[in-house]
This record gives sequence, C-alpha cells and structure tokens, in this order.
Amino acid sequence: MYDVVIIGAGIIGTSIGRELSKYKLKTLIIEKESDVANGTTKANSAIIHAGYDARPNSLMAKFNTLGNPMFDKLCEELDVPFKRVGSFVLAFSKDEMPAIGELYERGIKNNIPKMQILTGKEIRKMEPNISKDVVGGLYAETAGIVGPWELAIALSENAIKNGVELKLNNEVKSIIKIENGYEITTDKGRYKTKYIINASGVYADKINNMVASPAFSINPRRGQYFIMDKNFGNKVNKVLFQCPNNMGKGVLVAPTVHGNVIVGPNAEDYMERDDVETTRDGLNYVWETAKKTIPELPFREVITNFSGLRAESSTKDFVIEESKDAKGFINVAGIKSPGLSSAPAIAEYVVELLKDINGGLEENKNFIANRKQIIFMDLSDEEKAVLIKKDNKYGKIICRCENITEGEIVAAIKAGADTVDGVKKRCRPGMGRCQGGFCGPRVQEILAREKKKDMKDIVKDNPKSYVLIGRTKGKEAE
Repeated sequence: MYDVVIIGAGIIGTSIGRELSKYKLKTLIIEKESDVANGTTKANSAIIHAGYDARPNSLMAKFNTLGNPMFDKLCEELDVPFKRVGSFVLAFSKDEMPAIGELYERGIKNNIPKMQILTGKEIRKMEPNISKDVVGGLYAETAGIVGPWELAIALSENAIKNGVELKLNNEVKSIIKIENGYEITTDKGRYKTKYIINASGVYADKINNMVASPAFSINPRRGQYFIMDKNFGNKVNKVLFQCPNNMGKGVLVAPTVHGNVIVGPNAEDYMERDDVETTRDGLNYVWETAKKTIPELPFREVITNFSGLRAESSTKDFVIEESKDAKGFINVAGIKSPGLSSAPAIAEYVVELLKDINGGLEENKNFIANRKQIIFMDLSDEEKAVLIKKDNKYGKIICRCENITEGEIVAAIKAGADTVDGVKKRCRPGMGRCQGGFCGPRVQEILAREKKKDMKDIVKDNPKSYVLIGRTKGKEAE
C-alpha cells in the first residue's frame, strides 16, 4: 500500500510530488497521458504573475503572492530557465486608466511589491514597439517567465530521484473506499493508498465525484496561441497585457525564456475536456487583438500555433481542501491562472494539510534538492571540448534551429523521454523555425536505437500518434 497517490502529473501534481519527497513516504504519481506535463502545463502562457490581479483574500491571491518569490531558488535548484522580466497592463485610452488604478490598489491589498503606474511615454522607453495609443499602464517588476513543462519535468525527475514513483498511461477508472484508505483502479492496474491528492486538472471534478458528492464543477476553457521566431524575440522585453475582461487576463504578447515571443490566448468556454484543436476564427481573434498592443506584429515570423485548456471552477477560486465526504482525499482543483505562479506555494500548503490529517510526517534526511541538465550551447569552449572528449555524441548537432546535440537527446531519453514530443519538451529539438522538419527523423532514429525499438514503434506523443507505417524504399519495400 502507498502512503500517498497523486492523480495528475502536471505542474501541480509534480510540485506536490517533489515536496512530498522531502518526507519518508511511499508516494506514487499516476497520469493518464504518455508523459509528464501533457495537459494545461504544456499549453499555457508561461507567465509567473506578480499577483496584483487576483481578488484580495482569495486563494488565488494568497498562493500567487507566496509562490512568486519562490521561483528564483526553485528554478536554480532544478536548473530550469526562469527570468524576472516584469509586466505591463496597458491602457489604450484615458477611459481605461481607472481600471489600471484598480489593479494597482488590488496589488497593494495583496502585498505585491515593486509596482508603479507609468505614463505612455515612460512605458515606450522600455517597450518602444508598443502602440502609440498607449496612454499609461501598470508596471509590476516582479513578474517573470519560465519554462512550464521543463519545470514540471524537472520536479518529477527530482521527486523520482528522492523515491517517488511515476506511472504514465494510467487513466483512473474508479476509486473505492477500503479499510484505512482507497483502492484506485486504472486501465493498467490497481493501487491501494492511505491518501489521495486529486491534481487532475480539467478532470478534477470527475475524480472527486468517484468518492464524494459533487462539491464543485470544472468547465474547460480553451485558449489559442501563436509562437514567433527568435528573429522577433528582441522586439518585446516584458510581458504585455491589455486591460483584463470577464473572461480573463486577455491576449498578451510576451517574451519566452528561450528567446521567442508568445501571443495569446483567447478564451472559449468548452465542454469537451480533451479538444485542443486550433481554429481559424480563434487564431484570427488572437492575432487581431494582439496587434492592438504591437501594431507591426509580423505574421511571417509565426513558426507554430497551439491551444490549451484551463480548468475554470464553479467556485471562481482554487479548490484546495480535504473532501468533507472522504477522509484523506484532498482536492487541488480549479488551478487556472495564476496556477503556475502559485504551484510551489500550493505544494507546501498541501503537504501541511497532509501533516494535519496524518498527525505529522517524518523528514527524509537524505533529500537531494538539486537536479542538473546539460545545455551544450551554454557551456564554455573548454567545457564543450571536455564533454565531447568524454562523449563524442555531444559533438554532433541534430537540431540546427536550436543547436541541440545528439548527446543532449540521448540524455533526455535516459531521463525518461519515450516519444518524439517527450524529447522535444526536455531538450528542444523541433522547437525552432522548421518545427522538426529536418531533425524529426533523426530524433526518431535515436529514440529507436536507444529504446531498442523499430522506428515504426516510435510515436509522436500518445500511443496512437504514429509517425511511420512502413518503408517506401529499401529492401522491405522491394
């Protein structure tokens, strides 16, 4: 029997898993997808919010305020890209300036430091490419940008190093109460546990309802995005928001930690919990709205688009509590924006909840806090030479857009990548201008070699996303 089973391996589930690995517990994370961070964590704005937007005295405000300052240390420990670039909320007319003032006052109530209301002229000194219509805005210095799936992957790797188990491709089918805990049945097996932490994103209400009466409902809200080439990356310095509306923070334009620019999202209330298609109307809306912020936004620099779902709770706030109907069953639900910003603080709080329920937890004195990833192009020439001498795979560039070596790809596979997208999320081959058009086949070959599989068995992402079905040339086709 496990002490704790976490359902969901997104940023919340992996954050809690890593936090629990600081204690002597038998912990398991189960995930229905083929990899860590394959849901909302893979498809969001990648923003660490300053915290002025959330309603005062809400859980969103509480955990955003606590979580934001935790990212410097956390990302340093886990070797994950993170930058404090600051953010603006822009007013395009004098009529919007009262809304800017309201956000500032909300930030004061939430104890957010380093905020200023600036004029349009002052903002353009920092962001010369924004619209001339901008008359002022709120500047929040503590906002940042992060690699969200890199962080979730790093959290899971570190948790596993400290004793946590991870089982992918395990979709929960039922949960029943048993003596001293629960039995979880998935499509792959059964797992008994004393405690359950429900961090299943847009499915959190369905998981809750397996063992308890409905306490909240989740409405999936879809958002669509563009990613722009690094050629445009130096045109935007900070996270640029427009004034928020009743559907959320609106369409933003922001730099990414890897030098691209992200544009989006829109907001579409959607009842399908796995529909992440993009649409012409949705993308057109994002593009035309973003041009209000950056009028000279060049469409030719777009390299890809995508969409993601966020979990809108009927409570209009995070749900983080032990179920009233099921002792030892903790819901961590409705974690939409600022969920990424709040994740480390949420994880600490959930562990404290578990301590209260269990009567305390024994510390893992052998906990290892650090995790290191080699990024070849960040090394000095001397370090590169030493590494190539040790392993010549680091001397072979596979992805020319992102300058990713074979050595990095092999390291990603050894760390857990089992698919083309799994490698892509861990070390970025296929993230550049050609979107894997040139390096994709080589990544497949390396995966097949390292996993000792036929290339036809190497999938893009989930088990049904095949890439190859057979040969068109060579002996097998003759």
